[in-house]
Amino acid sequence: MARADFKFVWMQRARYAEVDAQAVVFNSRYLEYFDIGITEYFRTVGLYPQPNLQGAPDLHVVKAEVVYHAPVLLDEMMVIGVRCEKIGRTSLTFAFEVHGEAGEDLRASGTEVQVHVNEPRGRPSPVPDAVVALFEAYEGRALK
Repeated sequence: MARADFKFVWMQRARYAEVDAQAVVFNSRYLEYFDIGITEYFRTVGLYPQPNLQGAPDLHVVKAEVVYHAPVLLDEMMVIGVRCEKIGRTSLTFAFEVHGEAGEDLRASGTEVQVHVNEPRGRPSPVPDAVVALFEAYEGRALK
């Protein structure tokens, strides 16, 4: 994929608390960047209709993968791309990329699978049609 393949992008600066002794972003921080990106993506899609997440679906991450391509350095601006790849009966799969601010310089890529739950024990339940409709409308394509 390329940066242009993502309708949604979020700018983020690599901060001092996120780097190691070599001033390189520490590997686990990329999952945090994915989380920041997906939170803003959800907000843009309309998944958070009210303050305090009232009315939002309950989604649990069940799989996350990061592939490291090149380092992000202290104080560097980066672009986090997020998109919904597909929606299954109970799960949603998201793709992520982290690029440098200047262009197509891919720093990290990854995927995340989230499962919709709708009861206290966290058992999977079907993704509501309204949620599917939000993502399909934003992405401009069928996801199921």
